[in-house]
Amino acid sequence: MPETRRLLEAASALSHALRAQGVPHAFHGSLFVAVLANSPQADVRPLRRSSSDGTVFCDLIAAQEIFCIVEGGTVHPFRRVRQALTGNAELSITPSPWSNRLHVKYHHCIPPIEIEILAAGESGPRRLDALTVAIVSRVPFLTTSEFVRAKLNAWMIRGSERDAQDIVFIMSRYWNSIDINRIPEHDMDRFVEMVGAAAPGWAAIKRKYGM
Repeated sequence: MPETRRLLEAASALSHALRAQGVPHAFHGSLFVAVLANSPQADVRPLRRSSSDGTVFCDLIAAQEIFCIVEGGTVHPFRRVRQALTGNAELSITPSPWSNRLHVKYHHCIPPIEIEILAAGESGPRRLDALTVAIVSRVPFLTTSEFVRAKLNAWMIRGSERDAQDIVFIMSRYWNSIDINRIPEHDMDRFVEMVGAAAPGWAAIKRKYGM
């Protein structure tokens, strides 16, 4: 939980700076799962690893990833972030021109926390609004539907166990809040074939929508 609090503190500081400049944004990554797992309202029971039935162990203590998806509008999202953080003593920009990536470093914590900036539409939904963003622990995160969609897209590319764990956790505990229209059915069917622990949640979502 201390690491979760540190990352939430960094996210809150960045969110405050972006909101002050009217920049639509939402946070993404395994931090979202950790926040839900630590919520007293969350129904959390550990998932067990099993080679026989494909169940994935959801290691909520593992290093948490944090990204901030930013909507660009008429200018590139990276430029909007740079403009919003000009003169900010707590947050600095760490560009990587050779890889076309941008990180924001929060210096109030030791060691500093880095948050990678991602462009809306390339990672996550194109529009960040009341339909795609939810406030959790006073920080804007992608909704459960958009989180699963983004994680599923990432899993299709890199096959990461971390992504699989996060998808299984959300689908197991929050399947009733997932909009099936936002989930690529073919990709999810393939995921369920590979990760059996996601099958009950996916079946429940399909039943809810009469499929």
